Amino acid sequence: MPLALLALTVGAFGIGVTEFVIMGLLMEVGADLGVSISMAGLLISGYALGVVAGAPLLTALTVRWSRKTTLLTLMAIFTIGNAACAVAPDYASLMAARVLAAFAHGTFFGVGSVVATTLVAPDRRASAIAIMFTGLTVANVLGVPFGTWLGQAYGWRATFWAVAGVGVVAFVVIALLVPRDVPDADAPDLKRDLKALMRRPVLLGLLTTVLGYAGLFAVFTYIVPLLTEVTGLPQAAVSPILFVFGGGLIVGNLLGGRLADRRLVPTMLGSLLVLAAVLLATGPALHHPAAAVVIIGLLGASAFATVAPLQMWVIEQSRGAGQSLASSFNIAAFNLGNAIGAWIGGVVIDHGPGLEGVTWAAALLPIAAFLVALWALRTTPAAPRKVELATGGCTD
Repeated sequence: MPLALLALTVGAFGIGVTEFVIMGLLMEVGADLGVSISMAGLLISGYALGVVAGAPLLTALTVRWSRKTTLLTLMAIFTIGNAACAVAPDYASLMAARVLAAFAHGTFFGVGSVVATTLVAPDRRASAIAIMFTGLTVANVLGVPFGTWLGQAYGWRATFWAVAGVGVVAFVVIALLVPRDVPDADAPDLKRDLKALMRRPVLLGLLTTVLGYAGLFAVFTYIVPLLTEVTGLPQAAVSPILFVFGGGLIVGNLLGGRLADRRLVPTMLGSLLVLAAVLLATGPALHHPAAAVVIIGLLGASAFATVAPLQMWVIEQSRGAGQSLASSFNIAAFNLGNAIGAWIGGVVIDHGPGLEGVTWAAALLPIAAFLVALWALRTTPAAPRKVELATGGCTD
């Protein structure tokens, strides 16, 4: 395994912690800043929208930079944004700082995904993406439970100071290990890249990503109140259960990458159906503590089994042009799904059937993603292309 790939994983770890740790601290942040849980949940949506805005903007601004310079700049933005979160005096300031930190997210994972695919053999590209995203999953196994405990024990601001420290470490590791230049097949051309991005299969792939991840985050955003109010578990049990969720993320992420290298399209479609099935089972399972722990682990595994296939599909459909831009937009699509999911969950809680109705509403979203993916496959113009994608082959 190239050391540069491990360096990307460290950066992914830091970004993963800051994205997800707020979910375990919604009650603390809400109480300290005087806002409701649903208002605190919008900090997740704000971060996600920051990713959506930052991914195309920063990718376009850095298109002619070396990839290493781009990655280092993004980690600097990430670190400054988290330090600003730690000192934010009110809700509006915290929201602004979260958006600033989020600006680094989409382009980091977008450029990093492309870098990862250049570091390995062609038949290992989806696995390389999955390995980089392992940083995101390990963040959930180790970083999020620790950050949740740290925030509950010493205040939520301490968690953001710790995340800023992780950003500094990631900056140093990337500076030391990532190659200075990774040559492109063609000179950067933003107009050409945007044209590639506007291809129908790419756009439908992005929509698939949005819908699939909206389903996950409609539930996961409110995982703490679901476990404490529906399942009846004490708040002290939340961190260990988040550890189980994170373990599921690692298993699902690596399994999805391995299967996508072999058969990309079946893996993409199958993972969406499995995610829908798990979300449907989550509602009944939450009423039984033991079943709730198991279903949370399965939720993590089924959700992240979709990451590498969806990311690889969009990169493949860009057909060699604008891979960094398409990859960054797909990361933005993941986070747009996060924002929409958090909003849908809040609407269901505040204006619908309530907290227990969230899982049922969430299950409809990956089903819609599956239907859009089928549409995308039907509109892929070249038949040979479909065969290559189905076997997970290199098509550059």
